[in-house]
Parts: sequence; C-alpha cells; structure tokens
Amino acid sequence: MLPAPRPIEEIEGIDQARFREEIRPAGRPVVLRGLASGWPAVRAARESDEALVAYMNGFATGRPVAAIVGPPEIGGRFYYSEDMRGLNFQRGTSTLGALLDGLLKNRGTERPHAVAIQSEIIPQLMPGFERANAIDLVGAEVAPRAWIGNRIRVAPHYDLMENIGIVVAGRRRFTVFPPDQLPNLYPGPFELTPAGTPISLVDLEAPDLERFPRFAEAAAHAQTATLEPGDAVYLPFHWWHAVDSLAPFNLFVNYWWNEAMPGLGGGYDALLHAIYSLRHLPPEQRDVWKMVFDHYVFVGKEDPAAHLPPHARGILGPPTPGLFARMRAVLKEIAGKA
Repeated sequence: MLPAPRPIEEIEGIDQARFREEIRPAGRPVVLRGLASGWPAVRAARESDEALVAYMNGFATGRPVAAIVGPPEIGGRFYYSEDMRGLNFQRGTSTLGALLDGLLKNRGTERPHAVAIQSEIIPQLMPGFERANAIDLVGAEVAPRAWIGNRIRVAPHYDLMENIGIVVAGRRRFTVFPPDQLPNLYPGPFELTPAGTPISLVDLEAPDLERFPRFAEAAAHAQTATLEPGDAVYLPFHWWHAVDSLAPFNLFVNYWWNEAMPGLGGGYDALLHAIYSLRHLPPEQRDVWKMVFDHYVFVGKEDPAAHLPPHARGILGPPTPGLFARMRAVLKEIAGKA
C-alpha cells in the first residue's frame, strides 16, 4: 500500500518581502491561504456560480476562446488514447459566454463531458479583470491566465516557470512531487502531450505498480493540499503537479514568470538538441560529454574561464546582450548547416 501524501506547507498573511526573502529561496511548494480572499471575483463566487459568471461576462470581449472537450467515458481525465497515437479529447473554439453558460447548465449532469478552457491570457479574455483582481507578489508585467472548467483531472506535469495559482471558484486538489522524481513518474513522449511538457503516465487514483514500479518511490515524496476560493499555491520551477478540479464549476487564475536573465536561450530547446546530438553516442563518448557539460555549463566551485584574461574569455565571459547576440548568430549559422 502506498503512503498517503504529506500536506504541503501552509502560510497565512504573506507579504511581498517575505515571499521574496523566504518562500522563493526555499524552493518548496507553499499553500498561501486566503491570499485572494478580498478579490471581487472570489466574493462573487462565494455568492453563487451565477454571480461569478455575471461578473466575468462584464469583462468578456466576445472573442473566440479555445476549449478542450472529452467524452463522459474519460471521467474528466485528459490523457492519451488507448494506443497512445492521439489524445482522448477534442479541441474547439467558442465564446467565453457560451462556454460559461454550458458549464452552468450541466452542473447537475451525472456524467458530463469534461470541458476546460486552459491558459487564456486574462487581459485579452476579460480586460480589466486583472486590475480588479490582483496580487502584489509578482511584477505587474506578469499577465495572469484563466483556467475554467468542470470536474477534470490533469496528470502530473511540470512547468518551465515559477507559478502562483489561485482558486477563485470551486475547489482544487494539488498533488506535487520534487523535480528529482522525474524517472519515477514515467513521463510520456515529448512529441505528443495534452499541453506543453510531457505528462506522467501514472494514474494517481489507480497507480499500476506492475507497469510503473518506481512510482512507489515517487509516492513517498508526494505532498498534497486542497484549495478553497481565495487560497493560492506557490509552485517552484519544474515541480511536478497533478491538479484535480473538484466542483462542477471551477475558475482558477495563475501567474507564470521566470527569474532567468533576459536573452538566454531556452533550456528545453537545449535539452532536445542534446538528445539529438549526444544520446546515441557510444557510452564512453557520452561520459566525456557529461564531464564537459558539468565543467562548462553547470559550473562547480570554480569559474572554468578564471585562468583566462578577460579579453580572451569569449563566450565564457560575463553575460551581456552583445555576447548573447553573437552566440545566437553562431547557433543560427550552425543550424543552417545541419
């Protein structure tokens, strides 16, 4: 029998200074109870789903909105088709108003279609909502995103950003795993994913330990929390998280941001290029390249260019916009020869 997940640490009364000086440097998920309890949207949601929908429609532009829809048979779990040649849901477009009305009408349906609007940029979807419902823990340049749907299950996955997510309506259960549990979560393919990065193939409600035996180790590191309206969760970079929406009508708002300096290339792009370039080399060559990457890229206690005079350090010199521009030009030239 697998152990029950431990509770995610909880904090109340967070402010910007404490978030920057304590929460982020610790690099662990934290539940921020009541962070958005004063939001007008949260107050409307506590009144009723209808009150929240009326509030949202007051900001809606009527532009087309992307949505995903799965049949009742999937039980709200957006995942792969049985043969893993496709996905078990369809994509389409509608308007926000029509989708909200449909969610309201189907709340009493015993086996509804699973419906979700995912990662819609709020200043484009509902301009003005983001100013009336805001937090001060992230910069004003970080545009919040809306996630709307009924009872759905999102498989464990990771984001290439830091994340603060807030439940506005409904309830949401988060189950999280540290980044180092990657091999124990059995990721799916890079090329075909429900949305973005690879997802874990393990069904957390019914884990198949014969097929995925290492998941027992991941389960020993799992943490969980259930969020109510006004509650938030902070997820550090690359933490795995499964998300279960527990109500017939749910609205979730999140803020993604990246503290990396501007101008850098994408780590995910570098990973894919390294898989292409290095994964199928002879083992002895891979071992050498691993040492080279550790020395030049992941850098231990000593600067690998410390023995060079500053003018001779080239791409190993201090990061500047000019250096990044030169490196991008070289990489484009190399890509053109591939």
